[in-house]
Amino acid sequence: MTTGTRAIARNLSWMLASRGVMAVLSLAYLAIVTRTLGVSDFGRFALIIGASQALTALVSFQTWQIIVQYGTRAAETGNQQRLARLVRACLLLDAGSAFIGILLAAIAIYQWGDALGVRPVHARATLLFSIAQLLSIRSTPLGILRMRDRFSLAAIADSMTPIVRLVGAALAVFVKPTVSGFLVAWGAAEILTAAAYWYFLGKTGDFALLRGKTSLKSVIRDHPGLLRFALSTNANLTLGLTSKQVPLLMVGGAVGSASAGAFRLALQLAQALTKFSQLVARAAFPEIVRALGTDGMHRIGGLLGRSLLMTGTIAVLVFVVVVFAGKSALVLLGGPEFARAYPSLVCLAAAGCIDLLTAGFEPLLTAAQRAGLTFVIRLLAAVMLFVTAFLLVGSMGVLGISLAVLVNAVMVAALLGIATIHLLRTSKKLAE
Repeated sequence: MTTGTRAIARNLSWMLASRGVMAVLSLAYLAIVTRTLGVSDFGRFALIIGASQALTALVSFQTWQIIVQYGTRAAETGNQQRLARLVRACLLLDAGSAFIGILLAAIAIYQWGDALGVRPVHARATLLFSIAQLLSIRSTPLGILRMRDRFSLAAIADSMTPIVRLVGAALAVFVKPTVSGFLVAWGAAEILTAAAYWYFLGKTGDFALLRGKTSLKSVIRDHPGLLRFALSTNANLTLGLTSKQVPLLMVGGAVGSASAGAFRLALQLAQALTKFSQLVARAAFPEIVRALGTDGMHRIGGLLGRSLLMTGTIAVLVFVVVVFAGKSALVLLGGPEFARAYPSLVCLAAAGCIDLLTAGFEPLLTAAQRAGLTFVIRLLAAVMLFVTAFLLVGSMGVLGISLAVLVNAVMVAALLGIATIHLLRTSKKLAE
């Protein structure tokens, strides 16, 4: 096993430990929420969460990727001033996007709340949840911890989300078993998770990086291509959302909140089972950046091949579990009325497994300064998702939108695969 592979495995092991805890706890609080609210109110709750997360993704920048991409070399060479300027600029970017997001959230909730599934009685709680989510700035400390290879601390901080949600959901059952009550619990989870990230950042001594003034012009001058990279990663995050939250909003708008509730449970269960793809990408990205900085593309092919073998094996196992146990899991978590979401669950799990197969492709393209290309790929796939959903929703309802998500995943995987193969071949020819 190479040094890079061992580093990815180490990073991934900490993430898996955290996500293992999160998966178990998420099933517990999900069961509490679905059985307390019922399919219709859970659908409204899911639509509110989905709309808020969509807005957050729209305005947020993946500053953790910026720090890992451009801060790693500065940290390795000991250029603390350059690193500090970069970190402060990323924090300003996070704060500015949060402020813009709060304004947009207020406008959206009070002007188009009905279209988003937000009833007037839920408007205040929805706005407070959106504010909590937007102000829970964690991308900057996350980037610093990953740049420093402190994945263990990041994993512990991440674990706060399901723990607080579980405790909050249990309290809501006794204090306020309503949509608003659960929104308060989810908002508290966002705030305390962000607080944990900042606490651990203080433990590492990296708060010193935040002291002093910075100039965005000087940061852009220090790191050519940073602005394009930041815009591309933001656009990629927004388009990646099309296979996550936007289909849920489409179900709510086209079919209703009850169907949205069943779809949301299927979507969350599928995402919980296939979350491994995101973990692989996050664990691999810092090592790919380091490998490119030291050996160029020399080690990347083997690193990617081993990643593909590992994720492919897991994808097959996950899909088999979904096919044979998916319906029972839906009934266990939500009740008999959620069993109708089983066909959607199979489609969504298949989409997640395809994402899992190609988990290493996008980090490689991003680290190789091809973020613009991944944006084009996701844009084309998003267009295909909307076209497919529009054509199928009339005759197939929720299942049609689920199939559109699957089509999106297939298209993204195929195009990312072609782009990755082309990048590796081109780099090999240049090396020769």
